[in-house]
Amino acid sequence: MALRKIRIMGDDKLEKVCRPVKTVTGREKELIQDMLDTMYDANGVGLAAPQVGVLKRIVVIDIGDGPVVLINPEILETSGEQTGQEGCLSLPGQAGIVTRPNYVKVRALNENGEEYEVEGTELLARAICHECDHLDGIMYVRYVEGGLFDVNEEETDEE
Repeated sequence: MALRKIRIMGDDKLEKVCRPVKTVTGREKELIQDMLDTMYDANGVGLAAPQVGVLKRIVVIDIGDGPVVLINPEILETSGEQTGQEGCLSLPGQAGIVTRPNYVKVRALNENGEEYEVEGTELLARAICHECDHLDGIMYVRYVEGGLFDVNEEETDEE
C-alpha cells in the first residue's frame, strides 16, 4: 500500500481524543495496511492512527508474532506490574522507564469488523496500553520515571 508520515510529539493530532469507528469499510482496511507498512518500515512494534494523522480508534501491533489489529479497543482487565524501557515512533531517538500492567485483556473489532478479545503479557501488554493511550491523546512521556534519555534505534524495544 503506502507509507504514511509519522507525526512527531508536539503535533496537535497526537493530543486529541480519537473517534470510534462506526463501520469497517475499505477505507479503514487501507488505513490499517498503510499503518502496518509504516510501522514495519520504521521498525516499530505498534502504531496508532493519530500517529499518522487520522483521528480514528485504530491500533496495529506486532511484537514478532504477527500483526494484531485493534479497532475501538477497550481495556477490560489489567493485573500485575512491569517496569521497563519504552519508546515511541512519535519521539524518535528517545526512551524512558515506564511502569505498565504486566497483563492486559482488551476487546476490539478486527479488520473485518468482528468483535474479539486479546490477552497479552509483558511486551504485548505494554504495547496495547501504550497504543490505547495514543487514542486518548496521551503520550507515554506522561508516565516516564526519571526523565527521557537518548537511544539509538537498535536499542529501543518499544513502539
